[in-house]
Amino acid sequence: TKKLRVRVTGQTLGSQDGGCWALSPSWTLRALTTTPRDQLQQKIMCPGPVTCLTTSPNGLYVLAGIAESIYLWEVSTGNLLVILSRHYQDVSCLQFTGDSSHFLSGGKDCLVLAWGLCSVLQADPSRTPSPRHVWSRHTLPITDLHCGFGGPLARVASSSLDQTVKLWEVSSGDLLLSVLFDVGIMAVTMDLAEYHVFCGGSDGSIFQVDLCTGPGQKEKSFQPEQDSGKVFRGHRNQVTCLSVSTDGSVLLSGSHDETVRLWDTRSKQCIRTVTLKGPVTNAAIMLAPVSMLSSDSRPGLPLPHFNRHLLGAEHGDEPHRGGFTMRLGLHQQGSEPSHLERAERL
Repeated sequence: TKKLRVRVTGQTLGSQDGGCWALSPSWTLRALTTTPRDQLQQKIMCPGPVTCLTTSPNGLYVLAGIAESIYLWEVSTGNLLVILSRHYQDVSCLQFTGDSSHFLSGGKDCLVLAWGLCSVLQADPSRTPSPRHVWSRHTLPITDLHCGFGGPLARVASSSLDQTVKLWEVSSGDLLLSVLFDVGIMAVTMDLAEYHVFCGGSDGSIFQVDLCTGPGQKEKSFQPEQDSGKVFRGHRNQVTCLSVSTDGSVLLSGSHDETVRLWDTRSKQCIRTVTLKGPVTNAAIMLAPVSMLSSDSRPGLPLPHFNRHLLGAEHGDEPHRGGFTMRLGLHQQGSEPSHLERAERL
């Protein structure tokens, strides 16, 4: 069963355990449980307005963009592990790779940064962590990021107000493809097979770019007149979010025209329209968690208090008496490198 979740006034994302994180225009994060009556589990005060938010697929970490900085929390302890200040303007979007080994950030400074999670967490506290790649080929603010499958070998699509969508490779940092459109691109996504890239325009149009046809050009232009069969038309305002079903047959789109639409990807016809009472900021197709279908479901583990200050700065540099910190996935017995360390070397 597929479930459509839409939040109008803020941004929201789901987690594997059926939980839901939402951000509002104020300086707060809200952790919800996706029960039939969405219950507020925790309200987290942040040091500034949160512009973007994501969680790692393994459920261990939460990333938030606050002004030009990136805040990384550990979910199990609530500790603020690191604050990354590498962008020069506000962070606009964040995305993890499928195996949680890397994450990507895009900002209004026109930069896309690829970070290795292992190197960020194990960096010398006296040194500022550095991104693995700095992609600076965009000329206007970044609007959206989408990461495909493959972990450190994944491909990343970035969209920008400069009217281009660019495709990158995480392992090498190479630019694989750049597509120029007639309008600014506000949202981007790919199907699971990564045959097609779907790009939401500022004029309400949605463009489909085929990745497996034609000559292998690094740069090309999308011509709406010649590629009229690759355009979804129906929205009256800018497209803000896109999501594709698992089998690639249905495309979901949200827009500032206060509607969410479902499209048949083959015919490009709109098969359903949901009208809301405000601009849609985020919408996604996802499997319905068990907690949403059960009236007496409760969260498996309560969330700890999320700290506003860096670990060590809040309690001093001395470790807690009688306690220790263990980060899952980062440390293993013996000299065998961890999964994240092996991914970092690819």
